Order: sequence, then structure tokens, then C-alpha cells
Amino acid sequence: MSRPVALITGGASGIGLALTKHLLAQGWKVVIADISEETGKALEKELGSSTSFVRADVTSYSDQIAMFKHAFTWGENRLDFFAANAGVDDRQDMHMSAEDLDENGDPKPLNLTTMDVDLTAVIQGCWIYKHYARKNAKRGGKIVITSSIAGLYASPINPQYSTAKAGCVALARCIGPPFLKNENITVNVICPAFIMTALCPPKIRELFPKDQITPMETCLNAYDKFLQHGTLTGQVAELSIENVIFRKQVDYANENQRWMLEDALKVWQQAYGDPPQ
Repeated sequence: MSRPVALITGGASGIGLALTKHLLAQGWKVVIADISEETGKALEKELGSSTSFVRADVTSYSDQIAMFKHAFTWGENRLDFFAANAGVDDRQDMHMSAEDLDENGDPKPLNLTTMDVDLTAVIQGCWIYKHYARKNAKRGGKIVITSSIAGLYASPINPQYSTAKAGCVALARCIGPPFLKNENITVNVICPAFIMTALCPPKIRELFPKDQITPMETCLNAYDKFLQHGTLTGQVAELSIENVIFRKQVDYANENQRWMLEDALKVWQQAYGDPPQ
């Protein structure tokens, strides 16, 4: 019997690398997708034959198509788990950056790479994964998206990052239930607080209070909860120190708002003809 197969974006460092090693220890096969080719190839060699590296810039749709195709083929026509983990912080400061003006004296567009990596690529990844989950011998699979506590609370220092991560929370809540019902795919999201990784600047390592750091084990515990549960979907796990806290969406303001978001679905389905896929 073939072993379960995972595809992890941003898998060559930080949370992605920790998850890679965690799954390997549990008998999984893991495809590491990352933009850092040198690091990824070194990890493939170090971690052995149960891993495969594929270079992928998740902002490129063709790269995403190629990485999923590689993962499914290398995994012997199965792909059980997609960890949409790749992420970056704001590439341009909305508050303090001097405006870069064009020849007409108008501001050039803000660098939106953060939105492309942290949200658009996640949406596209979920879209492509659905195609491969349908091709599994047993139709279905699991998706866990890496958001952040910045997706639950305002983070003025990184407004694009915060906005994108909030979008990831909304995405999991929106597609989680119908993906499970229609495709047998669970979709959940983790929202870690600060986790110290090798990517952190040396100064942060010196300054950050140790009692305010969430250990990587809490993150891996949250992944385990989602991977081991067959029907848990559309859920948001906030990670704080040793705690995995499941967060519900805000209460409806009144019965009209509940009706608009729940009961009105039938009206929209009748209008559009087919149920959402």
C-alpha cells in the first residue's frame, strides 16, 4: 500500500520545513515546493528518498501547475495533503516609503507581491488541488492554509500581510464546508503567533521575550488535529504559546444577517442554476 503524500509550499524553511520533518517521521512522503532552489535541493539530498524538491514561485500559475503535477506523479498518483504555507511580509511600506513617481508625477503602483504570495497564490493552489484530489483513488484530501494572528487582529506595521492573512481565514471558512460536501476535501487554517525560525533577524532573537514565543510544537499539534480528523473543515486555529484555540466567526448582528449568509444560499443557487463547486 502506497504511503500518504503531502505537498508543502515554502517547505524549505520555517514552519514548512518543520512540517516536512514532522510528516516524514510519521511515514509520509513529502514534496517540498520552494523558491530557494539551492536550499531545496540540499534538503532533498539530506532528508532522503521520501522527499522530492520542486522549485516553484507560487505567484506563477504555471509554476503551481507544474508543482502539483510533479507531486501527484512522484506520489504514484495520489496527493493527500496540500499545505498552503508559503508567505512573505510587506515588500513596501505603505506608511513611510517615499513615493516613487512616474514621468507624469503620479505615484507608481504599490508593490503588491505580498498579496500575490499570501492570498492570490493560496486561492489558486486550493483551486488546483481540487483537481488532483478528484483523481485520488479515494476522492478527496486535506488542505491547511497558513495564516497568522495578523489575520485575526489588525497589524498596522504590515497592512498587506494582515489583509492577505485575513483573506486566508475568510477563504477557509467560505470553501471549507462546500469542499467537504462536494469534494471530500477538508479546508482549515492555522493562525500562529510569533514562532522563532531561522528566518528571524539576529536582533529579534536577542530582543524578543522568550515567554512570548509560540513553540513550533504548538504549530505541529494544530496540523495533527486537522490531519487526524476526517470532517473538521472551515475551522480557524489560533496558536498562542502552547494553546490551539479554535475561533468562531463573529456572531450575526441580527436574524436578517444570518438569513443573508445561510438561508439565502438556496436563492442564489436557483438564480445561478448549479450549486457552488
